[in-house]
Amino acid sequence: MIEAAKGGGVPAASDQYVQSLARGLAVIRAFDTDHPKMTLTEVAARTGLTRATARRFLHTLVELGYVRTDGKIFALTAKVLQLGYAYLSGLSLPQLAQPHLEELSLELGESTSAAVLEGTDIAYVARVSTRRIMTVGITVGTRFPAYATSMGRVLLAALPPAQLAEYLAAAEIRALTPGAIGTRAALLAELDTVRAQGWCLLNQELELGLMSIAAPVHDGPKVVAAINVSLQAQAVSAQPDPDAYLAAVREATVATAELISEDLAPGR
Repeated sequence: MIEAAKGGGVPAASDQYVQSLARGLAVIRAFDTDHPKMTLTEVAARTGLTRATARRFLHTLVELGYVRTDGKIFALTAKVLQLGYAYLSGLSLPQLAQPHLEELSLELGESTSAAVLEGTDIAYVARVSTRRIMTVGITVGTRFPAYATSMGRVLLAALPPAQLAEYLAAAEIRALTPGAIGTRAALLAELDTVRAQGWCLLNQELELGLMSIAAPVHDGPKVVAAINVSLQAQAVSAQPDPDAYLAAVREATVATAELISEDLAPGR
C-alpha cells in the first residue's frame, strides 16, 4: 500500500481526522516517476483501497482537473503543481536553494553557493562548504567584487544595458591575479561570452588556485541570483580528463540552477 511505502499507515480516525481527504491525497501520491500512468486496478493496489473506492476518488480528481483519463488509463495533470505553489511561494530564495545546493555538493564533493548582486558586489545568500579553499572564509553575507567572480559575471551578463553601464561607471575594475581581467573592455567581452553560453567558468581570477563554475537562477524571465561550484585548480588539473570533468561539473551546476528556478516560479 502506498501509505506504507511513504513511511507509515493511515493514522487512526478521530474527530480531527478526515479519512476521505487522506485517501484522496494517497491516490495523488500513488503517481510518481515509476508510475506516471496507471489503470484503476493499479491505483487500487498502490493505495490499498478497494477498486470501488479508488474509482470514486479518481473520478472526483478527474472532475476537479487534477487527473486525466482516456477511460482506462489515469494520469496526473499539471494542475497538481498548484497544491505545492502556496508552500513554495512562501519560501525565500535561500530556503529554496539550500537543499538543491546540498544535493549538488553531495554529488560533486565540492562547495556550492548562491549569491545575488548588491551594488558592485555579490553577496552570498546560501552556502554549503566541504572544505576551505580560499584564504578568506566564505559564509552567508560574504561579499566579493562582482566582476571577479563567476556568479558575479553571470549576474552582470543578465543586466539590461543601462544597468550594466551604471555598474561599469561605479565599479573599480582591476586584475586581482596575474592573467585576470583588469579592464572594462575585457570584462564586456567576457560578459558577451557568458551571456551567449549561459554559464561562467572562472579560472584563478579571484584568487590563485581557485576555480568556479556558475549558472543563473531565474524567476520567470528575470535572473535573480546565481549558483556556483568552487573547485581547486590543482585538483582539476589532476583529473584524467580535466575538460571532461569541468563539463560534468558545468552540466550539474546548470541543471541545479534550473531546478531552483522551477521552485521559484512553479506556476509559470
